[in-house]
Amino acid sequence: MSKTGSESVRVRKAFHVVWREPSVLPGFGLSFAILTSALLALVLIPLAALILKAGGAGAGEILAIATSPRTLAALRLSFGAAALAALVNAVFGLIVAWALVRYDFPGRRLVDAAIDLPFALPTAVAGIALTALWAPNGWFGARAAEWFGAKIAYTPLGVAVALVFVGLPFVVRSIQPVLADGARDVEEAAALLGASRTRTVFRVILPNVAPALITGVALAFARAVGEYGSVIFIAGNVPMVSEIAPLLIVIKLEQFDYAGAAVVGALMLAISFLALLAINAFQAASRRRFGYV
Repeated sequence: MSKTGSESVRVRKAFHVVWREPSVLPGFGLSFAILTSALLALVLIPLAALILKAGGAGAGEILAIATSPRTLAALRLSFGAAALAALVNAVFGLIVAWALVRYDFPGRRLVDAAIDLPFALPTAVAGIALTALWAPNGWFGARAAEWFGAKIAYTPLGVAVALVFVGLPFVVRSIQPVLADGARDVEEAAALLGASRTRTVFRVILPNVAPALITGVALAFARAVGEYGSVIFIAGNVPMVSEIAPLLIVIKLEQFDYAGAAVVGALMLAISFLALLAINAFQAASRRRFGYV
């Protein structure tokens, strides 16, 4: 490079001038404008309206609603059951996805199609079906009471069962493509080098599917937190026992307590944001740990 050319480069860096090659796909300005408009109209403005409505209740009323035993119990059940269901789906979703990808058995296509039923099934129908199965006189519920002495329906455990049902497809569909594209020769090489099956699973397979697994768990958790239709039938909706936060919001709306409903909604929004932020941070750390970034 000539002296004049090197001086030109130094001048550009000194004045922080960004020299960018034109994109192969034009229209960035229009795409960015549409993205910003959609984000504002569909996400930010409604959330801002919710926060403003909740703030209009006044600091004293907000504190009273946020610290009331009924609100705390509903939030604890909603987020606790959602987290439990997401963890259960992480285990069984991985097993189901592995079986669908790695094994060929009679009825595999039928099982693969049935995984998507919670997506298409109306939530009220799912709630009625789960209640019929897990009620004390239901097929599963009667046997659970007989064998384990456990009552599923109309308890917090029934809420978790419903959330497992609606969240399983998110985990399975997130992991399935990664397993399908996974290099089996790496697993075979690990076996040839003397690695046990357990070591191959934890050192080869799980690091490969970890980012997709975390994504599926986050989606299942997010869906479970706001689930309403499939839960209210099996929960029993007993205040302080099996009442979820979305139902508490609906009750406050029916009582024309719009400010109280907005406060509970804002609390759910804040907790959900923090939980998803923590999950995303954990996912980013896992990507760096396993060399995906």
